Amino acid sequence: MIPSDPLPPTPHPWRLSVAPMMDWTDRHCRFFHRLLSRHTRLYTEMVTTGALLHGSVERHLRFNAEEHPVALQLGGSEAADLAHAARLGAQWGYDEINLNCGCPSERVQRGAFGACLMNEPELVADGVKAMVDAVSLQVTVKHRIGIDKNEDYGFVRDFVGTVSEAGCAVFMVHARNAWLQGLSPKENREIPPLRYELAYRLKRDFPGLTIVVNGGITQDAQIQAHLAHVDGVMIGREAYYQPWLLSGWDALHFDAAPQTLTREAVEEAMVAYMERAFLEDGCPWYAIARHMLGLYHGQRGGRLWRQVWSDHKRKPDSPRAVWQAARAALARGAAVPDSASDTPEPAAQPR
Repeated sequence: MIPSDPLPPTPHPWRLSVAPMMDWTDRHCRFFHRLLSRHTRLYTEMVTTGALLHGSVERHLRFNAEEHPVALQLGGSEAADLAHAARLGAQWGYDEINLNCGCPSERVQRGAFGACLMNEPELVADGVKAMVDAVSLQVTVKHRIGIDKNEDYGFVRDFVGTVSEAGCAVFMVHARNAWLQGLSPKENREIPPLRYELAYRLKRDFPGLTIVVNGGITQDAQIQAHLAHVDGVMIGREAYYQPWLLSGWDALHFDAAPQTLTREAVEEAMVAYMERAFLEDGCPWYAIARHMLGLYHGQRGGRLWRQVWSDHKRKPDSPRAVWQAARAALARGAAVPDSASDTPEPAAQPR
């Protein structure tokens, strides 16, 4: 059982959050992250309006009650479709509706949404207004600071100004341009230079708005430095690669009492969750375990532990049997002096 302490008031709802990441931040990942932090805001993968109009609403919107506060990120550009999707999100109990105006992938561009929407602020404003009119939830926007090689601050300033007039008061600013041609989504997270100052300028120019900065942030010292200029910080890949970072965020950034938390207790709670998920809907344990492979990042024996949880030959085993084998592997690795078993292994990149 994970210890549960009383929850004090949080300083700001968007003070710290984990970014939406395709193929990664599904409901199982978010459950895992919530074990580590009670206050950090969590986001779904991007869900397109088309998927909700023509696909299984339950498959796309189902989440665990433990995940709150949790936001639904939508991808789309048609105002009526966005309003319909937002209403579904509200009905399913999400705490926020977020519009994706930052994804640069070609697939998203073909659907005329994502980062390319920054070239059409009036269209974004129409979509935001439709959602604001449709639900009582906070409607927010995640976006870049520019498109292609246009580095003019006025571009993002005017985008935020136009969209805010439609009723959006919270902006997640990925502080890189999105290059719509010539770069992969992975390269778009690494090659365009980070320009945090533009996010800071947005906060100075729009003091009444909530500005959250995102992009390339990996350490608590960086988080603290950004919070001197903006309202919140959104962390992406680092929260996935090194999830134990989240375990200190409540005390560091939300003025909460430190949790009495151990990696062992979190792992055991995930095993219980795997058993529950299988009983509820037949979800196999390995679809869940992939999200917690960074739990022992940097710890002696961690590599051997990961190898057990990611061993495809163990798929027929019960999660509790795999857990026991992983614990034994961790102990073996920890007992070896100067063991290299904690060397991180390459991980797949989110799209």
